[in-house]
Amino acid sequence: MRFSPLDLSAIAVTDLEERPSKVSREDVARTVADDASFAEWWEALPNILGAAAIKELAARTAGALERRRPVLLGMGGHVIKVGLAPLVCDLVRSGMISAVCTNGSVTIHDVELALVGKTSEDVDVALQDGSFGMSGQTSAAIWDAIARRGPAVGLGRALGEMLLERRAPYASTSVLAVCAEAGVACTVHVAIGTDIVHMHPQADGAAIGAASHYDFRLLSAVVAELLNGGVYLNFGSAVVLPEVFLKAVSVARNIGYRGNCTTADFDFIRQYRPATNVVRRPHLGTAGKGFSLTGQHELMFPLFWQGVRTLRSGRR
Repeated sequence: MRFSPLDLSAIAVTDLEERPSKVSREDVARTVADDASFAEWWEALPNILGAAAIKELAARTAGALERRRPVLLGMGGHVIKVGLAPLVCDLVRSGMISAVCTNGSVTIHDVELALVGKTSEDVDVALQDGSFGMSGQTSAAIWDAIARRGPAVGLGRALGEMLLERRAPYASTSVLAVCAEAGVACTVHVAIGTDIVHMHPQADGAAIGAASHYDFRLLSAVVAELLNGGVYLNFGSAVVLPEVFLKAVSVARNIGYRGNCTTADFDFIRQYRPATNVVRRPHLGTAGKGFSLTGQHELMFPLFWQGVRTLRSGRR
């Protein structure tokens, strides 16, 4: 086959001013003065892609709080490991977080920080001689709390009350302890074998299963209310919490709860389960909306919540 260059003289051109465009001058960032407030800086962010998304999500969250609808924080262990527990505790105390749901790794890091002020061992080194995860104090504290009260009050509440009873030196910045003290639901959703305490001789699968199942039913009650105007924020759980959240949504809807809600996934990378179970599926057939925001927790978490605080203070 032989080809000749096309004659472009017949091309139909469009009018730039009439052409639909995705970016306009009204959307671009504005500069602010060196002494600008956070509110001025926040408003000056571009209304494009991620900046537009985080501003809209913050506005939806502030609106939910103003209407007294639940704001549920879901978080994986990395949120604790990068030093954000004091911020979570402050948000719980101030009423900006209505409930917390976590995976099992949060309990390890939160309890260790509360008891001795440090956590997160060097897995690469400790795994070589089999000492990884073998902290006796961590396991003893957690299993004692589960054995005494876990199945009756849930895993999260049992651990929080244990830290308060022991007067853990750093309980004031423990998410588990602060939630227990404030009477805020903090549920823990465990996959057997994922947490270091499951390797210890006193591990009791029946007890931890009963305690975690109590927490699933408690989470379902939170989600039932959240479906009508509330917000779910998933920080750093790529598998367990997205799966648990979706089942809680199904339970609530099966019982008869309906409505539109807002959901968001924050993580380093975008992954299948959060994108599907948190961002997309809960809104099928509804007018709700999901968001995906990518970045490091130690940056995105404070940034997002300061945006919410700014919007709330501006509405008062």
